[in-house]
Amino acid sequence: MISNAAMLSLFLLSAATLAFEINLTRLFSVAQFYHFAFMIVSIALLGFGASGTALTIFPALQKENPKKRLSQLALGVGVSMLTAFLLTNHLPFDSFSIAWDRRQVWILILHYIALAAPFFFSGMALGFLLNAFPQSAGTTYAVNLLGSAMGCIVALVAPPFLGAEGMVTLSIAFASLAGMTSSFRPRQFSNSLLLSISALFLFSLLDLGLRLTGNSSFTFLELRISPYKSLSYALQNPGAAVIHRQWNAFSHVDVVRSNAIHSLPGLSYRYLEPLPPFDGLLVDGNDLSPILQSSQPSSDSAFASFLPNSLALHLQPQASVLILEPRGGLDILTALTLSSGEVTAVEINPLIVAVTPIYADPRVEVRVESGRSFLRRAESKYDVIILSLASSFHPVRSGAYTLAEDYRYTVESFSDALAHLTPDGLLAATRWLQDPPSEDLRLFALAVTALEKTDADPRTQIVAFRGFNTATILVKNGAFTSDELTSIRAFLAERAFDLTYAPDVQAEETNQYNILPESKYYQTYLNFLNADPREKFYDEYEYDVRPPTDDHPFFGHYFKWVQAPQVIAEFGRAWQPFGGAGYFVIVALLALAIILAAILIFLPVAIWENLLIRRLLREKHPRNEISKIMKHAPRNTPFSLRRLLYFGLLGFAFLLVEIPLLQRFILYLGNPAYAFTAVLFSLLFFSGLGSRWNDRLPLRLSLAILVILTLLIPALLPRLFALTLGLPLSIRLGLTILILSPLGLLMGIPFPAGIRSMKREQVQGPENEAQDVSIPWVWAVNGAASVVASILSALLALTFGFSWVLRIGALCYAGAWLMAWRSARPDVLRSPDR
Repeated sequence: MISNAAMLSLFLLSAATLAFEINLTRLFSVAQFYHFAFMIVSIALLGFGASGTALTIFPALQKENPKKRLSQLALGVGVSMLTAFLLTNHLPFDSFSIAWDRRQVWILILHYIALAAPFFFSGMALGFLLNAFPQSAGTTYAVNLLGSAMGCIVALVAPPFLGAEGMVTLSIAFASLAGMTSSFRPRQFSNSLLLSISALFLFSLLDLGLRLTGNSSFTFLELRISPYKSLSYALQNPGAAVIHRQWNAFSHVDVVRSNAIHSLPGLSYRYLEPLPPFDGLLVDGNDLSPILQSSQPSSDSAFASFLPNSLALHLQPQASVLILEPRGGLDILTALTLSSGEVTAVEINPLIVAVTPIYADPRVEVRVESGRSFLRRAESKYDVIILSLASSFHPVRSGAYTLAEDYRYTVESFSDALAHLTPDGLLAATRWLQDPPSEDLRLFALAVTALEKTDADPRTQIVAFRGFNTATILVKNGAFTSDELTSIRAFLAERAFDLTYAPDVQAEETNQYNILPESKYYQTYLNFLNADPREKFYDEYEYDVRPPTDDHPFFGHYFKWVQAPQVIAEFGRAWQPFGGAGYFVIVALLALAIILAAILIFLPVAIWENLLIRRLLREKHPRNEISKIMKHAPRNTPFSLRRLLYFGLLGFAFLLVEIPLLQRFILYLGNPAYAFTAVLFSLLFFSGLGSRWNDRLPLRLSLAILVILTLLIPALLPRLFALTLGLPLSIRLGLTILILSPLGLLMGIPFPAGIRSMKREQVQGPENEAQDVSIPWVWAVNGAASVVASILSALLALTFGFSWVLRIGALCYAGAWLMAWRSARPDVLRSPDR
């Protein structure tokens, strides 16, 4: 029977591992770019899968005293966590130079190995216990999931106090504590093992103590930022310095003071007066936003009327203004300078509000939440709503933000904003100008689609214009009048902005100031409006510019598969044409994941078959008899097709359900950290309970209910969000846990139920020496399938949307149900000839 000490050790180890995994995504988002953070999940799952393969190939690993083996593995987890962080921090991978610097390939491989190591050792601890105590599989798996759920809470609560670097040492402390818990009887262990665990624990405690008391920690643990990030560029200016730095659970905020910061996106080149002093606000080391050093506008704030969004306030100078996620507050400054009405700013990040002086202006009502949830709850209507430009310029061709969901720029978001405009109210939004039209065209398509959903006429209610590097759209709740259009033209002429669309626009007035070889933006908008059917325009346009929806919120994804031949042909000659390379990175990762998964799954099979053939040859079997034996071998070994399908489908299904739910609930909870914690905690915690009680509900019935629930989620979630998005956050958190609890409970049943049935088969089977490797192998199968699923889910979401990912997850659970249905008894994984 498995001991309580072993269970406590596994609980702590699981908490440490998941907290470390979540923290790695934050570290890579800050130090590198967010798409490297995406790779962490697949690397973690790769480590788990590899642990099962290792236990299968080397059965001797399973023969150690359980407590001693757990202590050894816990030490391995802690040491490899520290090693992985130091290696990736001090020997960074440079993706921009990989085309000409072949060393980067080896550095990337080294990073993969180092980052997978902690998850390899942690997975081996779980696989070891599952194999050593299969009769307690439900309890073991439950403790693992409950510990992981606790790791989610730690990853949410601790970063504001410790930062991401401190989270590394906190994870090491948990792993060390797990090793100490297993070794509470020192006579059973070597002195070197005990000393190593104790030293690691003391090191982590010392670092945590220094951080919590406000002292400087070890310099070798300080996070190094990529030289390609905005923060690195900003600090290259003479006299530049970071004057504020802080972490929370979902961001890292820096404020840089420098005389060289004059980033004012969209400012007309006609403005020639001196600018006031600005600091630079950076989130995750990127997207520099200017912040006024003073808390109130001054006489040198006249530049605000030369910013593109100021047109809305020029038309309505007494407007009540709502600004959604204004980041550094440039649009707040514009509203305070040009409008005498009330100003409401809705910013999701409390760190930004705390460090940006203009939020302290008494004339500004500040709400710290997502713009979407605020709009659903707000009863007021506004004369002007401004959707701020919060990101730096990123060429569409780079594909850099393909994976980033953005719920501000969806049809549903624009519909919510339009519903909160007063009669004749204005919605203003600015994006970066791209060539050919893409960001601006998608913004235009969003406005048109949202208006058409209300049966309004978009031709009479939209004005669009461009400056040197930005494009702005103005949407009115009602038709623009001739006086307003005259005023708009005067405003644009004074500031040298080019009109690209208006109800009465003429071709000759669309390319006057920022002159291009042809008036492509005007012509593209006109072609879009005149397209019948509109789908034909979307199909024929070189980019995918369909308006995003809440089910497919990828504003930065423009790649189309018809571009694939050109993308491949231009690799090495044109850098990332059509943004296709950003998408092809995911395809390449998927191909790599499939290859690695195949190795993890079939390497043990190949080794087993080789050993079997050698044994038969030693026993002098005729070759024709050996051929017959090998022909039927797969059915008489632990590596049966049914086990492969059952546990592989479970690995696919769990991730294909979990990942889209994480992304969908970002909208509902308004904060990535809350969504990640609430969804992951709910699924893991209740899966743990389901695993513990897996024998109380028939397997086939639980899988059938799981399939039905998963199929219902895509239809039910939008309705739930529409009804309750305006409720207070605490109630939405409670509803999230309530909704996901039955799903998590059922998702925790199939895996331990399968392990339990394999144990019963082992007792009955005559070849115990071969069957000893079956549990580690199915653990490898499950982990390997999860590696593929984590990447496949992103590819499917980009192509089809979250609902289809969930439906495919349901299909995988249906496949597992079929494996159970085809068996004569609930222990679905018995070999078919026994």
